[in-house]
Amino acid sequence: MSERLDNYRLLGRSGLRVSPLALGTMTFGVPQAWGTDQAEASRIFEIYAEQGGNFVDTANFYADGGSERIVSKLVHGRRERFVIATKYSLTMRRGDPNASGNHRKNMVRSVEDSLLRLDSDYIDLLYLHVWDERTPVEEILRAFDDLVRAGKVLYVGLSDTPAWQASRMQAIAELRGWSPLIALQIPYNLTERTVERDLIPMAREMGMGVLPWSPLAGGVLAGKYVANDLERLPGRSNPTLDTRKDINLATGRLNERNLAISRVANAVAAELRCTPAQLALAWTLLNPAVVAPILGTRTRAQLQDNLGALDVCFGEEQVERLDAASRVEPGFPQSLLRSAAMTSMFGGVRVAER
Repeated sequence: MSERLDNYRLLGRSGLRVSPLALGTMTFGVPQAWGTDQAEASRIFEIYAEQGGNFVDTANFYADGGSERIVSKLVHGRRERFVIATKYSLTMRRGDPNASGNHRKNMVRSVEDSLLRLDSDYIDLLYLHVWDERTPVEEILRAFDDLVRAGKVLYVGLSDTPAWQASRMQAIAELRGWSPLIALQIPYNLTERTVERDLIPMAREMGMGVLPWSPLAGGVLAGKYVANDLERLPGRSNPTLDTRKDINLATGRLNERNLAISRVANAVAAELRCTPAQLALAWTLLNPAVVAPILGTRTRAQLQDNLGALDVCFGEEQVERLDAASRVEPGFPQSLLRSAAMTSMFGGVRVAER
């Protein structure tokens, strides 16, 4: 692979240039044991920026707005140099029915609040954070377009949204001349490949660059957990969510299947003389739909290690071993379309794929 942070890529079907690794800031300002204070965040950011990194990912919900406030300080005096992506959807005022969701009122209020916290006149990329299953897509798309036309948002994208809704939204935006969706943020890593069934092919077809979140599966693919970590401490039937391990147990990321995948990844990483984290990040970049995985680093050491992912070069046999250890069933209709029964589709004639 042997890339650099300043070997920029186009994001989706747009002319926006972003680094091949995005700097995630979800831990910035988080007080728990796995959070990052402002001093360490500043040191992390400077290392990323000095190497040409320009793509910063945050959200209004992170640290209750604290992440955006820290990002504002980090880019002060050089705002134009960076592509800042933020998100709206999750509640910022519990009990207020209109302070969450995908609708226009929450979108507009969230953007105004994010602009204040970021101390900026505009947001480079605004994501719908999580699909709410309530708001009509036309309302979302038109509100997106109004914000773009007003100059408060430059580009729009989706996160954690069903493939059929995302493709439908892109088609409607194109037909009505509204601002297109250029990015899709989804979980993607060696332990989470179900998105290869529909979401990733959809994104590639519809012009959305894929930005994987949790590319290390919450640290499971960084080689930091072993079988004993699956056992809960006596007297703790429920995790406290005070540590990353508790969160991984609660969300199901830390399980026997994923540890088995991690062991294979660790063995391949040893052959390549790279760290497990570097291997896991580099693996996501093998998918042509992926523009930049989002780094969830909380220390300088983690960032320095993660940046080495751009130097990892896989052999064909190593890719096959990782695929064999982690592949998921394609599900219908892909299972039918890839089956021998479909040889009758072309009547014995060879037709090249697009």
